Amino acid sequence: MNKLVIAGGAALAIAAGIYLTQGGTRAQETAAAPTEGGPIVQVTLPATLSDDAQIGKRAFDAVCAACHGQNATGKIGFGPPLVHMIYEPNHHGDMSFFMAVEQGVRAHHWPFGNMPPQQGLTRADVASIVTYVRELQRANGIQ
Repeated sequence: MNKLVIAGGAALAIAAGIYLTQGGTRAQETAAAPTEGGPIVQVTLPATLSDDAQIGKRAFDAVCAACHGQNATGKIGFGPPLVHMIYEPNHHGDMSFFMAVEQGVRAHHWPFGNMPPQQGLTRADVASIVTYVRELQRANGIQ
């Protein structure tokens, strides 16, 4: 009986390990001790960005990076990474980003609290930001 319980526990642990390591993305949670304001994930940058994504990066850096981190890596204690499976296009479509900027977002995936609406961004700015985030996601296996 004990051998069966041990074998079952070992199989469960192996399955859990495989599940947790096979997230389908190269963006990985950082292994170092968490530091307030530090990145939540490591991001592989694309070799090049499209013209629209370069414009989006500038807008992202000016408005979004304060909470979502440089290159959308998230910031411990501030905001979630956008280069994460949660924000893949089939779960959070492009319109979700527009709505988040315009209306804010009630906290539901992460423990950072509610995101307030963002001021000073046009719809064209947000479209460029979405292009930038989607190019980062694709470079990290999030399609």
